[in-house]
Amino acid sequence: MASMTRDSDDVVAQRAAARASWAGRVCTLEEEGEIDLSHSTTASERLGMMWRLALDAWASAGEPIPDYTRAETPGRMIRRRG
Repeated sequence: MASMTRDSDDVVAQRAAARASWAGRVCTLEEEGEIDLSHSTTASERLGMMWRLALDAWASAGEPIPDYTRAETPGRMIRRRG
């Protein structure tokens, strides 16, 4: 299993400051309907696009792609009340 290093608070803050000038925005598909790829691509094609982005992101971070089973995948479940 690949180990993931934990950066110091200073390094995290420096990276956040560097990203502050990046152009971009977060939106839902409803807000930005013209880029909704669900009508022109298959789910497999969209997953393929995501995989390329994931590979690029890990390469840009200079980190190896984590190697763990699905059962070991870090995450958390948030349950809605009610």
